[in-house]
Amino acid sequence: MAEAAHERIRVVVLFGGRSSEHAISCISAGSVLSALDRGRYEVVPLGITPDGRWVRMPDDPALLTIRQGELPSVDGSGAEVLLRPADGASVLVDLAAPSAVRSIDVVFPVMHGPWGEDGTVQGLLELADVPYVGSGVFASAAGMDKGHMKRLFLAAGLPTGPFEVVTDRQWSTDRAATLARCWALAQPPGLPLFVKPARAGSSVGITKVRTADELAVAIEFAREHDPKVIVEAAIEGAREIECAVLVDNGIPRASCCAEIVVKGDHEFYDFDAKYLDDAVDLIVPAVLDADVEGRVQRTAIEAFEALDCRGLARVDFFVLPDGSVLLNEINTMPGFTSISMFPRLWAESGIEYPQLIDTLINDALRRGTGLR
Repeated sequence: MAEAAHERIRVVVLFGGRSSEHAISCISAGSVLSALDRGRYEVVPLGITPDGRWVRMPDDPALLTIRQGELPSVDGSGAEVLLRPADGASVLVDLAAPSAVRSIDVVFPVMHGPWGEDGTVQGLLELADVPYVGSGVFASAAGMDKGHMKRLFLAAGLPTGPFEVVTDRQWSTDRAATLARCWALAQPPGLPLFVKPARAGSSVGITKVRTADELAVAIEFAREHDPKVIVEAAIEGAREIECAVLVDNGIPRASCCAEIVVKGDHEFYDFDAKYLDDAVDLIVPAVLDADVEGRVQRTAIEAFEALDCRGLARVDFFVLPDGSVLLNEINTMPGFTSISMFPRLWAESGIEYPQLIDTLINDALRRGTGLR
């Protein structure tokens, strides 16, 4: 039986998923749940288990936090549901009681990594005819794949550092030539390289290498997360700068900038430094000359538009000692944890967390579904 009309905006917060970033998605979702105004929104937390089942979750942000060093997850104990279009709307159907349907107004897919941030869930939501927060299918897919992302940057005339892509076929059929091609990035000799899965995030599977022998091991490690790998030349002497983009009333805006400074024994901004070891100083706002900050902000919006992004993104940069700016990557669904850069940047720029969530949901409702 269909339900009666509802007054509050019914928002599904979708999180978890099958990627290696399952736990980070859960933590981000916990922060979003904490910020949503229950007077304005009827909140429906919906988790995706590591094996891909969609289940109802309790509306309790405390369940989605790191507790005693243990990362949260979707355990699959909730009622299983499916999403489908119905009479020009979209509804959730409880598989245990198929006649009971629940209409929804908008989805906030707080999904990170493959099978969530890469266009797959976005395509499903398009087919279900439900508005959703964030970029569409193409931008999500391109933003997830670092190789395609950087090629789109280059095609748009945007500055990015030297890189090589290693495909599964190349690694399987001509390993020696592939290693030689990648090692040529280490110019001048001795320059470190970063080896990454092409389609993963949260610094999962990344290695910093300094010798040719380490390179093959690092590629094999990255391939545990993705058969496609990207190898990048280290940008020596660069500062790591981030800038957030938010669409407000149809217009993309750039936030102030922030700087990441890794401390302690961590050589770079890896998973443990980000989430477990408190090994990073996040300087918000970054101390930059006004012209450099303006260049970063303009380039952030240009990168956002080059990929045809929507809603939001975090754009990562290297700023060299001479003030020149290089694009590193764009993240179409940045982290929303309590320590994540995206909400911190907007708070510093005058938009607090609850208003940020409202702006994103309003943009999704304004845009609707399809190519609008």
